Amino acid sequence: MARATVYFVGLAYMFLGVSIIADRFMSSIEVITSQEREITIKKPNGETTTTTVRIWNETVSNLTLMALGSSAPEILLSVVEVCGHGFDAGELGPNTIVGSAAFNMFVIIGLCVSVIPDGEHRKVKHLGVFFVTATWSLLAYIWLYLILAVISPGVVDVWEGLLTLFFFPLCVTFAYVADRRLLFYKYMYKRYRVGKRKGVIIETEGEPSKGDVEMEGTRMELLEVMGVVEEEEEEEELRRDMARVLKELKQKHPEKDTEQLLEMANYQVLTQQQKSRAFYRCQATRMMTGAGNVLKKHAADQARKALHPEIRSEALDDGRSSRVFFDPGSYQCLENCGRAALHVVRPGGDLTCSLAVDYHTEDGTANAGSDYQHTEGTLLFLPGETEKEIHVDIIDDDIFEEDEHFLVHLSNVRVVSEGEGHCEVTSMAGLGLPCTATVTIFDDDHAGIFTFEEGGVTVSESVGQMEVKVVRTSGARGVVVVPYKTIEGTAKGGGEDFEDTHGVLEFQNDEIVQTIQIKIIDDEEYEKNKDFFLELGEPRLLEMSERKAVLLQEVGGFVKTGRDIYRKVQGRDNPLPSAVLNITEGDEKALSKKEEDERRIAEMGRPTLGEHVKLEVIVQESYEFKNIVDKLIKKTNLALLLGTNSWREQFREAITVSSGDDDDEECGEEKLPSCFDYVMHFLTVFWKVLFAFVPPTDYWNGWACFVVSICMIGLLTAFIGDLASHFGCTVGLKDSVTAVVFVALGTSVPDTFASKVAATQDQYADASIGNVTGSNAVNVFLGIGVAWSIAAIYHRAHGEVFRVDPGTLAFSVTLFTIFALVCVAVLMYRRRPEIGGELGGPRTAKILTTTLFFSLWLLYIIFSSLEAYCHIQGF
Repeated sequence: MARATVYFVGLAYMFLGVSIIADRFMSSIEVITSQEREITIKKPNGETTTTTVRIWNETVSNLTLMALGSSAPEILLSVVEVCGHGFDAGELGPNTIVGSAAFNMFVIIGLCVSVIPDGEHRKVKHLGVFFVTATWSLLAYIWLYLILAVISPGVVDVWEGLLTLFFFPLCVTFAYVADRRLLFYKYMYKRYRVGKRKGVIIETEGEPSKGDVEMEGTRMELLEVMGVVEEEEEEEELRRDMARVLKELKQKHPEKDTEQLLEMANYQVLTQQQKSRAFYRCQATRMMTGAGNVLKKHAADQARKALHPEIRSEALDDGRSSRVFFDPGSYQCLENCGRAALHVVRPGGDLTCSLAVDYHTEDGTANAGSDYQHTEGTLLFLPGETEKEIHVDIIDDDIFEEDEHFLVHLSNVRVVSEGEGHCEVTSMAGLGLPCTATVTIFDDDHAGIFTFEEGGVTVSESVGQMEVKVVRTSGARGVVVVPYKTIEGTAKGGGEDFEDTHGVLEFQNDEIVQTIQIKIIDDEEYEKNKDFFLELGEPRLLEMSERKAVLLQEVGGFVKTGRDIYRKVQGRDNPLPSAVLNITEGDEKALSKKEEDERRIAEMGRPTLGEHVKLEVIVQESYEFKNIVDKLIKKTNLALLLGTNSWREQFREAITVSSGDDDDEECGEEKLPSCFDYVMHFLTVFWKVLFAFVPPTDYWNGWACFVVSICMIGLLTAFIGDLASHFGCTVGLKDSVTAVVFVALGTSVPDTFASKVAATQDQYADASIGNVTGSNAVNVFLGIGVAWSIAAIYHRAHGEVFRVDPGTLAFSVTLFTIFALVCVAVLMYRRRPEIGGELGGPRTAKILTTTLFFSLWLLYIIFSSLEAYCHIQGF
């Protein structure tokens, strides 16, 4: 009994090891099958857009690498057993394959039916592919029975083994054809369009209707593009749903901060995203062995990154390098300012040494000698000094002219030795950015041209109070008022989208910028795109001399504010003062030439409107809100969650224990690992550290990890085969019984957890049960086909035949095939409207289905065991 216990514990520990290395193996498969390529789509307006699609077809990857990863222990056990027993047939490998198929078909599917919440159901999305894989899984075991008991009883010929192996690519091809619907259409070069109904491609003659995506090519190419268009439509719908989810989470959990809400929303998106079989297998294994919930880790990571993005500074932060640059890089001054001061700084670096930098001015639209004085020289930063100024003289004139600018350049940064002492420099010194400054000279001889900086501006609805600048160019002489008002467009005023605003801006003498403030209402809409307008009225001089008022024909009430300076009374907004002077134009007599010149000059100095008088304000959704939603709905490449890029990362993960709790309600709060997590971590830490030596999945696009992992699985299955045989011998069980009960159960436990997670998280049943049928077929085609082909070829080369006792194996195959037919029939019946789908449905239907499937598995175990011990007659 003690020896049997040791063998059993050793067998269980080996199964844990297989689960850990299979996790690495499946991670590499996820990375391999997640490779993408770019395709180009032509839009109705002739524009082209580029998008990415997977290189691997989903169905092909599920039936090849995914199925291989899921069934690798069973397949390699069969191959290792044959090769290790002198190429003679054994009972452990083939019976493990059949026993594992029975466990998958009955127990896993039965469990998946029951774990769906009451009232919910899951359907198989790719029904055609499911029919193909289900049919091939049944045919695989029927074929196995035929070669064992009908075609050549007790003997497996070379052609039978090779044909079994050939069925594998044939099954994959049929499934691919069903997935792409290739048999229903001819390969011809036509014009197609994607109709408004999703999933429908319509052949067109003539011009396509508006909104349809026009494409040219074969049917195979167009089906791929159609899938991309469908994904885009689904993405738009998902955006709206995610915006709604974020608002609901805020209302439901007002006590949680933004990071926790984002984590909850991100986790919800990740759980809804379609995942591969490999991902579910890895997630289940890691949760089971104390490595934590992959999705929750990623959700928490993304939430932190969304709120605290890393800001990469351009400045060197090594604390030793010196950089000299302007701060800021642009300056403005009036023509009458006299002198412009430019700031030059050297932040950080070695401040114990002196630093010199040359500077010189360069003409832009402003000319040296007439607009400014050419300046050049050298700035010297003494030890400890971090700021210096460059002064450039500005020349004032009485000529009306446009605003002009000139440049100031820095050059030739160098370290200066002081006196006889020498300052040793161990780091470089150079120019930083900006090393050229722009100085704009505003003319002050004209009352000014008033305009917005641009004709349109886009703001986020979350901005709250937006500010719009009105700039005064080509002069800044005198006090000028500029009226303004908002005008509705698609955005409505009155507090719906913005607050109505109107008033006047008063520019004082030499003042060149004023701002208008408008309140924007935030209602957190996604894809919001509304506009309104802000319009400037005619500017008016507010203060002038009596002579100028006469020349400009400014007739009306004035208030004297200084010596020969009068201020015009401003209507209703300003109460009429008691002392109002009425300046009139005077007699209607012809003006002299001198007076005409004076009037012309006065008119030239009158304030005017510039190019941008009417500003279009486009109010879009909150940038922060939209960015958060976009990040949440953007499909995460799940390979990044499972893959690793360095051995360091693998060893860190190997020794770290994390919470494996799958409770959705607790997302957003950091949970400590449970007692079970710690126990499982310490039980598996040896395997985790050992298999951390496997190459990271980033190497060779996952193929290095793939090859090393499958070799490790083969090595472990060799030990499992010997331990299982010794355990069975110790307790008096035949290898066939040990295989269908213990070994099949041990290799299928990770798949059970993976299917359970897939059933609850995925909106379809493909990942949970659709892959079971494909995996069962691959077990026979590869596990039996490879092993028996090798053995048959070996015996043929030695002039012998490869003998396989059909007895117990043929009986198990027959029993499984009958029960599997019942299982498939029940699943098809469950698609009726009263139940809704293969998984879930009404409580009564769930209980009956689960009970039936579990009973089929128990009957299979019981009858197989009874036949093995000759209590009932087999073949």
